[in-house]
Amino acid sequence: MALLAAVCAVVGIATALALRHFLLNQLDDTLASARSRFAGIQTDRGSPAPLELRPGGQPGGRPDGGTDFLGPAQSPRTVGAVVVAGTVTGAVVSDRGGDSTAVPADLYPALAAVAPGEHPVSEDLGELGTYRLVASVDPDGSVLVIGLPQADVDHLLGLLAAAETVVIGVALLVAGVAGAVAVRRELRPLERVAATAARVSDLRLDTGDVELLERVPPADTDPRTEVGQVGAALNRMLDNVEAALAARHASETRLRRFVADASHELRTPLAAIRGYAELSGRDPALPAGAAHALARISSQSVRMSALVEDLLLLARLDAGRPLERRPVDLTRLVLDAVSDASAAGPRHRWRLRVPDDPVVIVGDGARLTQVLTNLLANARTHTPEGTLVTAGLQVRGAEVVMSVADTGPGIRPELLPHVFERFARGQASRVREGSTPSTGLGLAIVDAVTTAHHGAIAVRSAPGRTVFTVRLPVGAGPPEPVTLPGAGGEVRV
Repeated sequence: MALLAAVCAVVGIATALALRHFLLNQLDDTLASARSRFAGIQTDRGSPAPLELRPGGQPGGRPDGGTDFLGPAQSPRTVGAVVVAGTVTGAVVSDRGGDSTAVPADLYPALAAVAPGEHPVSEDLGELGTYRLVASVDPDGSVLVIGLPQADVDHLLGLLAAAETVVIGVALLVAGVAGAVAVRRELRPLERVAATAARVSDLRLDTGDVELLERVPPADTDPRTEVGQVGAALNRMLDNVEAALAARHASETRLRRFVADASHELRTPLAAIRGYAELSGRDPALPAGAAHALARISSQSVRMSALVEDLLLLARLDAGRPLERRPVDLTRLVLDAVSDASAAGPRHRWRLRVPDDPVVIVGDGARLTQVLTNLLANARTHTPEGTLVTAGLQVRGAEVVMSVADTGPGIRPELLPHVFERFARGQASRVREGSTPSTGLGLAIVDAVTTAHHGAIAVRSAPGRTVFTVRLPVGAGPPEPVTLPGAGGEVRV
């Protein structure tokens, strides 16, 4: 529309300029004839004597007997003036009755300023309007100035400008409406292609078996049109992406199956190694060096067993094994986890913040216990002795928030985005001397279990304060009754 408006404006301006040039040429031709007549009259009258005025201010003839100052056959509203030595000695304007009227004296400077020449000029003569004026030199040395009104030319140009404005405006309006309808109709296939791309972009493609059923309709894949070429290219891209995702899923499935099978198979030999090491270590005749070696074998077998159990758990979670869905008392879970952590790390300071009322959600109690245990073990392992560790629990609207904060040295900014990845290791400043080396799977298990419960985990860290926050959806229902032995039999609480 802007381009069309610019083109119409150029055409309109060019037309107006051409018409103005044509009309001014016509007016100049008429002015040339009027100048010839005026010059002939003045030459016949002889020397330029002052103009005589008739009664009432009407100009008459000269003393030499001239009959009319402008001469016969001049069109109405013609202006004529005689300039001698730069001073206007007489100036009149004709009327429709054939008589002449004196030009007001305040217009004399404009008439005297017209230089003799072949090219007429346009001047504003005040109340008389705009005139086309031309001056010539009389044989007696005086300057004769004659002019014709330019009002008809200006009026015609004004009518043309108004007509062009209306026509261009209507043309732009019609072109805009027609163009909008045509463009909208032609872009509908592209909108359908964009809608297909938008639906694909909303799909979860990062994990699991992904099947891309979205495709551009065949009607929008015509290779003879630009939109059809885009639609066909998008379909080919989706086919390629679907094949790549299928290959990735097959590879991940094989890897998970291998990890699960290997972890399951390693549990038995590791348990046997651990058992034989402990049994051999009880032999009183065992040399001291051998006893130390067996103790190290037993310790490393315990660590390897924990690593195998973690890998097996992650493989099962990745495979989508369903978790238990039972009411879990998180208040009791946090209390027990902090109690166990304080016993395992007596040189740390432990703080507990829980609400007065029990907080209950629906989930897998054993896995949620592992989440909190891993977070507390992470704080104990990666902070120096004397660090304050705070475990908190609170309800915020429709979610439960568990948090574990410590006053340790913090996590490096470059490591922070990767703490929940598998086999991610903390920096040396957060590893307490003498602690058991981390497997790098604890926080990965926390993230996997939290995701399996439709929750989210986040971490904020700075020197002196690191906070892990677990958000879980609120569940309904009270904790399940627990059966305890009593003096008179079993008691349900």
